[in-house]
Amino acid sequence: MRKLSLALLMPISLFAVLSCGTSTTEQTFDTSSLARMSPEEVEKVVEAFIMAEDSSTIQIPEGFFELSTQLILDNKKSVKIKGAGMDKTVLSFKNLKSGGEGVKIVGNNITVEDLSIEDAPGDGIKSQHTDGITFRRINVTWTNGDKSKNGTYAIYPVQCKNVVIDECIASHSKDAGIYVGQSENIIVKNSLAFGNVAGIEIENSDNAEVFGNTARDNSGGILVFNLPGLPKSDGKGTKIYDNDILNNNHENFATAIGEGPNGNTVTMIPPGSGVVLLAAKEVEIYDNRIHNNKTTGVAIASYQVTGFPTDAPNWSPYTTDVYVHDNSYERETLSMPDLTRELGQLISVHNAYGPAKTQDIIYDGIWDKAISETIDSNPMRVCIQEAGIENLHFTRFYLMEGEDHIESFKDYQLFQNCKVNVATDISSITSL
Repeated sequence: MRKLSLALLMPISLFAVLSCGTSTTEQTFDTSSLARMSPEEVEKVVEAFIMAEDSSTIQIPEGFFELSTQLILDNKKSVKIKGAGMDKTVLSFKNLKSGGEGVKIVGNNITVEDLSIEDAPGDGIKSQHTDGITFRRINVTWTNGDKSKNGTYAIYPVQCKNVVIDECIASHSKDAGIYVGQSENIIVKNSLAFGNVAGIEIENSDNAEVFGNTARDNSGGILVFNLPGLPKSDGKGTKIYDNDILNNNHENFATAIGEGPNGNTVTMIPPGSGVVLLAAKEVEIYDNRIHNNKTTGVAIASYQVTGFPTDAPNWSPYTTDVYVHDNSYERETLSMPDLTRELGQLISVHNAYGPAKTQDIIYDGIWDKAISETIDSNPMRVCIQEAGIENLHFTRFYLMEGEDHIESFKDYQLFQNCKVNVATDISSITSL
């Protein structure tokens, strides 16, 4: 399928300015009154990371630590990194001139808790190749106003196992606030993500549960993606439940693909997106409050909508086995879909309810013709069991012939009276 044409999708572009939302710029904590630690006290923290032994605790006292070097914990086991509290221990990387992430962790059974990380040039805190990583009560943010210069990810475990993110806060990242990639056995709970492009993202990962969180004032609230060409290909098995996914109408300030080394697919997410699935497999979305996201509450899409190549080994571009049920939706009366991204333009112009209508649920309707010649049998197994769905704005698109033939339908009945069993098991990490 060809990428959708801007020219085709812009008949109401006159109103684009009305769709540009911005989020709060509030910082969660005011740390200006904290004591600025001396160079000697800062150096003690750097040395504690370098000299840490297995089964030790790195205790970071109350204060504001201005670091000019990364903090690296390399190949350690059972280490706890502990501050005095998110509002009391601040690690600032504003003066870091080289390197990417502020804190980098490789090891097993590592816990980081009770501190804040500010203004890393790349990722706030990254954990890689770690079996057993817990982030608890940490706040990661950027304090400068030019968000295009902010770091990519705030909390960033990648290629990890047994991941717990609990009671954390992530804000103002130019990609995802809380991002878990190419990992397995994951809990993201009781956390807040705001002011990011993506609030919480699960990418190419297996066995994840995302619950009890608030994702507000991001461009997109909660994302589940499977992208091609990564060391770990198709992830599967994600449950998203009991979250507040609210007012995710922030402008998308991600670096566009081709415009820099950190360009990412997330740049295509239209502001006003609550939950977005892209080439996702086995996802259950239930018992969430999905309110006042101006473009759509839930978007179910296959990778073809990006217009990028879809050939990759051990990977499928289709979103399959999705179960959406028992969620609460609200739409603001005067809101309209975003027009700065092509998916938002598609929703605004071609939805089944008339121009510029916010949608509760959209499905791109792209299916694998190797399974069925028509969509009537629900070949991708997308099941929607929402109370009062006849009163919701649901649009299924027809995009199989590209930009020359786009249709939209309200035929939610095709996706009723079915159920997908999404199996997850987090029992092995609930004690972490």
